[in-house]
Amino acid sequence: MVSITNAAPRASARTRGNSRGEGTRAKLLDAALQAFASHGFHGTATRDIAAAAHMSPAAVYVHYRTKEDLLFELSLRGHLAAQEVVEAAATSASSPDVQLRAIARDHTTWHARYNTLARVVQYEMAALAPEHAKQVASIRRAIETRVRDIISTGTSSGLFRVPNPSMAALAVLSLGIDVARWYREGRGWSAQDIGDQYAELALRLVGYQN
Repeated sequence: MVSITNAAPRASARTRGNSRGEGTRAKLLDAALQAFASHGFHGTATRDIAAAAHMSPAAVYVHYRTKEDLLFELSLRGHLAAQEVVEAAATSASSPDVQLRAIARDHTTWHARYNTLARVVQYEMAALAPEHAKQVASIRRAIETRVRDIISTGTSSGLFRVPNPSMAALAVLSLGIDVARWYREGRGWSAQDIGDQYAELALRLVGYQN
């Protein structure tokens, strides 16, 4: 099992505290992640998360007021981690084709490598409270805008042939996201193998002219 601190290490300002408290919260997040992945958000009770974390239900409420708070923390960390991946790839080069190849490769690889977290983050969003969904949506828009701007630059320079950069950005990101739905280790392809292949598919999708 991959720990949430490895898949999405950044803690939000709301959850930062002493190391002991953060360790307990990470333990609860790991338990919630596995429970949500196995049974879905609505099929998981707080007592299930507490039992998986070897804690009492009352102890859970010390750190998280509701089950939805746990889902929000997972969603926030997962989306921030994905955003960091995209930003790092985007700033690794100045040419739109190299940037897009790196984004597609690293974004896809992250969703394959951390597929359990990615599935929960992507497919349980409807269970978020409106104010939490709004925060997560703002991160998603920032990621989409970053990729759209790169595709627009590539189109303006003649590297890409894309009639609608916004739609193309969504398509490129959706390629990587969907990997989390079906990828499991042991199928013969590594997360990196898939990332490399999807990077080339992304360039074809935007009509890359090399």
